[in-house]
Amino acid sequence: MNLAMRITVIGVGNEFRHDDGVGWAVVARLAERAEQRPLPSGAVLMVCDGDPARLITLWEDADLAIVVDAAHAHPGHPGRVHRLELDSEQLCRSGGATSSHGLGLGEAVELARELDRLPGQLIVYAVEGADSSLGTGLSAPVAAAVEPLAERIAKEIT
Repeated sequence: MNLAMRITVIGVGNEFRHDDGVGWAVVARLAERAEQRPLPSGAVLMVCDGDPARLITLWEDADLAIVVDAAHAHPGHPGRVHRLELDSEQLCRSGGATSSHGLGLGEAVELARELDRLPGQLIVYAVEGADSSLGTGLSAPVAAAVEPLAERIAKEIT
């Protein structure tokens, strides 16, 4: 990966809705890891509640944006990680995935496309959740996905 690249890793969700906080947990783990093994100088770690306007602001100047979010799937397999890689051509098409907090990454992508504020490349990691009720702490299968996903993202950007 080019060290001059602007890289933004965004954890999306709500840490007060159990598994919906997985994006925040992955970013927190990446920050802890960076204390011993620094990320590239152009890498920035951020969290967001999923509001499309905030997402666009966080990724608009990035060459590479990586978004980590909880997702619903039916039938679900809590803790399973899905990776979707989009470049600026593919970003013009809306996907049908739903985030666990209702505000969609699809809406943010569509709005960013209309405003010409898409990142150069967007990678989405969607982690299937088990529990998005009010409360803190991740379910066991989702918590088990945090460390491997943080390592995978760190390797991808370094």
